Amino acid sequence: MNQTRTFLIFALLAVAYLLFMAWEKDYAPHPAPSSVAAASSAAAVPTADGSVPGATAGAAAVVPAAGVAPTTDTASATAQLITISTDVLRLTVDTRGGSVVRSELLSYPSEPRTKKQPDPAPVRLLDDERVHYFVAQSGLTTVQAANTPSAPTHLSIFQSAQSSYQLVDGQNELKVDLTWQDASGLKVIKTFTLKRGSYVIDLAQRIDNGASATWTGNAYEQMQRVAPAGTKSWWQNFSDPASHSFFGAAWYSPQDKFESLPFTDFQKKPLNRPITGGWAAMLQHYFFVAWIPSAQDATTYTTSEINPDTAQPIYLIRTLGPSISVAAGQSASSSSRLYIGPKLQGTLDLVAPGLELSTNYGWLTVVAQPLHWLLSKLHAISGNWGVAIILLVLLLKAALWKLTATQFRSGAKMRKLQPRVTALKERYGDDKMKMQQAMMELYKKEKVNPMSGCLPILVTMPVFFGLYRVLMESVELRHAPFFGWLHDLSAPDPMFVLPVLYVLVMLATQWLTPPAPGMDPAQAKMMKVMPIMFGVMFFFFPAGLVLYWVVNGATSLAQQWYITRSVDRADLKAKTA
Repeated sequence: MNQTRTFLIFALLAVAYLLFMAWEKDYAPHPAPSSVAAASSAAAVPTADGSVPGATAGAAAVVPAAGVAPTTDTASATAQLITISTDVLRLTVDTRGGSVVRSELLSYPSEPRTKKQPDPAPVRLLDDERVHYFVAQSGLTTVQAANTPSAPTHLSIFQSAQSSYQLVDGQNELKVDLTWQDASGLKVIKTFTLKRGSYVIDLAQRIDNGASATWTGNAYEQMQRVAPAGTKSWWQNFSDPASHSFFGAAWYSPQDKFESLPFTDFQKKPLNRPITGGWAAMLQHYFFVAWIPSAQDATTYTTSEINPDTAQPIYLIRTLGPSISVAAGQSASSSSRLYIGPKLQGTLDLVAPGLELSTNYGWLTVVAQPLHWLLSKLHAISGNWGVAIILLVLLLKAALWKLTATQFRSGAKMRKLQPRVTALKERYGDDKMKMQQAMMELYKKEKVNPMSGCLPILVTMPVFFGLYRVLMESVELRHAPFFGWLHDLSAPDPMFVLPVLYVLVMLATQWLTPPAPGMDPAQAKMMKVMPIMFGVMFFFFPAGLVLYWVVNGATSLAQQWYITRSVDRADLKAKTA
């Protein structure tokens, strides 16, 4: 199999996958939209969640209001929004429940920096706007027993001493306390701890029982969000890398490792499982949010879909900790961590085991993770992600040189046999059986194996798709400049230079590659047109991916030319000897 057909196999498989994903976004069945009034009413009035798995035996621990928390315009006047800022995060916390309702990643602009827009707004990950609703909440359940004081849920009103908190120069840690207390004497202090340069927020819920009865309950953390709005055209879904990234819930356990649940499966495959030493997350392209319970606690993980029959259902994933009992006059604490940030490979496993798997490479993880590690090392050397991609292609080509050389050498020999194959076709006409027998005898006599190019394909195919996933998912390439006109490797080439170079490289490759024996003339014409078709398609692909295709194609072309020339020289030397 020659180089052009090898490429086409890869490209057609990738295109088929992308087209299927784009079609699903536009034409897959969606819940029937209800009226705006009904949807608003369902969202404003929280839906009762019933008893929660993991509650103390003999009593029901209830987490109320699994639906959307009231928006700021309907909230009680005693609730307020406070701002917490560090060097990398700016959080908006609602004192109703101490929920994190907005988060801005200060190191990640929402748009590339340009002369016209030198300081674009940062990426907003958590957001309490209805169309983008995504919040992180926490609270305490209370066992419904006689004389047991009630603890605050994620809808209870806390008090804050200030309306804003700032990590100042020279300060490495910032602590923010929110306080709740009821008439019985039960007091809860939520403490958020943020550190310089970190996307991890430590949360401690301290329970001081000044009541006359023992308090018993559980601590819980949860995330609620809506699915991304599917307003893009099928072509935008096809060409936008974000459209092919995983959006949904995910969790990790030491026993079963990484598992995920797309929004479409929340009703069909709900989660309800005890896990110790895991985490729960909501994933999207480049960024994610994860609750990380204490590694020693036996925690119950659950998922649910709120208001599934509305136009915009809410998807929830919750962690419910072990039972806590606090006698009168005593205190106890529950701790967890909240990660809000980018999918930075090489650092996330230091936060929690398995957290790097949040970059969801799927079944290609075993190939993609080492490739990402190598790409990161090359970037550390070169200081440029485009140069790192080029160096990675060259290293892969060097490692696979012998395998691809076998493929090209076979192609060069078959090219020399092409006139004789044509003569056999003319001799045997439509007798395909005799034609095949004669060709096999010719190949055997000339010591040419037409199947020798299959092994390189089997080896390089997982490498190709693994690198494809790395380039699609790596947040490091987001808004990363290359040289000259390329200011963003995650966006299409604005001057279309790389797609044009790709077409030229593939046309040159076709010129060096012999047509397959017995190929239909119509198929031969299609093979000549395919590079141009893919070149036009690459006008809309991220420049980093097209750069990979161009460098990979150019190095393959150089290797093919070198081997073809070596075969020609060897044949000439044999004739003159």
